[in-house]
Amino acid sequence: MAKKQETKKVEVEPQIETMVETVITEKPKARERVKPSNEWEIKDRVYYLKGNQKPLSRSIKAADIFYFDEEKGYERELKYCKNQTTSFVDEMKGDQRLEHIIFRAGSLFVPRNETVLQKLLSLYHPHKDQIYYEYKPAKLAEEEVDVLNMQVDALVAARNIDIDMAEAIMRVEKGSEVSNLSSKELKRDLLVFARNNPKLFLELADDENVMLRNFGIRAVEAGILRLSTDQRNFLWGSNGRKLMVIPFDEHPYTALAHWFKTDEGMEIYSNIEKRLNE
Repeated sequence: MAKKQETKKVEVEPQIETMVETVITEKPKARERVKPSNEWEIKDRVYYLKGNQKPLSRSIKAADIFYFDEEKGYERELKYCKNQTTSFVDEMKGDQRLEHIIFRAGSLFVPRNETVLQKLLSLYHPHKDQIYYEYKPAKLAEEEVDVLNMQVDALVAARNIDIDMAEAIMRVEKGSEVSNLSSKELKRDLLVFARNNPKLFLELADDENVMLRNFGIRAVEAGILRLSTDQRNFLWGSNGRKLMVIPFDEHPYTALAHWFKTDEGMEIYSNIEKRLNE
């Protein structure tokens, strides 16, 4: 009898252990919860009028406005009623007590418990990002980071740029005044320009025509070329002979830069370059 009992124990114990392992493995999965990505965040929100003017009070439309609902496939009327739990008229129940939406000194603070007004202003109102905008610190920080990164890129490029390219870029900003600057002054002004206007600086640094435009301006300043008073022609400075006709509605020096790339223009470019280096 003892042998039979021992045999039963050997058979039963592995089955119990297997069942326990299965239960332990499955329990955490039953507790997992996935948070919806489009869940509305309950928090205080602030809205600001766009532009520099901040009137003492400014009302925006709280009724007779519409929102196109893509899921339903039609326009839905909106109305802000403080006694309702929605801003969609087709979902309202009972009396509709219309409320005003007023910005004071250019701003409107909406506390976290007024979600109906928040959703109307943040999601549905047709004047969002036209008359007013929602203040979003995270988005503002992201934009500031982009600007700072652009400034870094511009400053690094400005530091490594050669003096001829620096002159060409700064001539766009300062005009003929660049000719009177020393190399140190030019480098300083270039770095300041790159810091204050990084986007424009990077565009000019990547513009293949900026050097040719600067070359044309230098030729005019040296008297080798002359721009006609009506700004329709470039002439030789020595005898007034017509060199090229400027296409209609195009900047004279941009047209000259393009012309320098033609077969005829390349010969004239070499001629002018020799005279400038004399």
